[in-house]
This record gives sequence, structure tokens and C-alpha cells, in this order.
Amino acid sequence: MSYTDAPADAPADALLLDRLFATIAARKGADADTSYTARLFAQGRRKIVQKLGEEAVETVVAALAEGSDRVVGESADLLYHLLVLWADAGVNPAEVWAELQRRQGTSGLEEKKGRAG
Repeated sequence: MSYTDAPADAPADALLLDRLFATIAARKGADADTSYTARLFAQGRRKIVQKLGEEAVETVVAALAEGSDRVVGESADLLYHLLVLWADAGVNPAEVWAELQRRQGTSGLEEKKGRAG
């Protein structure tokens, strides 16, 4: 399954993350002096997850202490850095969408219980 496997009738907004992922994945190996994304890849997984963690914390802080505009901006940063991690880890968004689809209609409590070892 590739990032282009979205249904033909999917709204344009639904494809936005897939298009962004394609752009991010294309930056692997690009010039780190001209691309922030290429710089993240060049710095390695540790830097990528560090940035993802920072953006997650900033999103939480914005949700607790700032307005919705700030939550929107931080959420966009968080999603971008998550997509960078997926590209670095070899995870295709279609795999995540399929997992979300599989879970749809399942109680969150039941799903969590099924994962408990």
C-alpha cells in the first residue's frame, strides 16, 4: 500500500498528510543546508524524536494555557515532525490509516484491553 492509495473520492484535506509525507520522504538525502527536513534526516533518529517530543509538549502547553490558534499551530508542527519520524522509520501513512480503520467502531477500552499483555 502506498501513500497514494487513498480513495478517489477522499476530500482534498484528507490527502494533505499524504502529500506532505511524500514531500518529506523526497527530502531524504537532500542538501541539509537548504532543507530543514533534510537536516533532520541527516541528524538522525535521535534528533527527530527529540523534536517530536518537543512539539508534543508545546502542543500540550498550548492546550492548557494558550488559545486555540496556538493549539492549531503547535498541532501542525507536531504532525509534521511525526511524519518525519514515519519517513525515517519506514512507516507509510497508509499503514497508520489502515490501523485506524481496523480500530474504527471498536471501543477504546476494549482495544486497550486487547493490547494488555
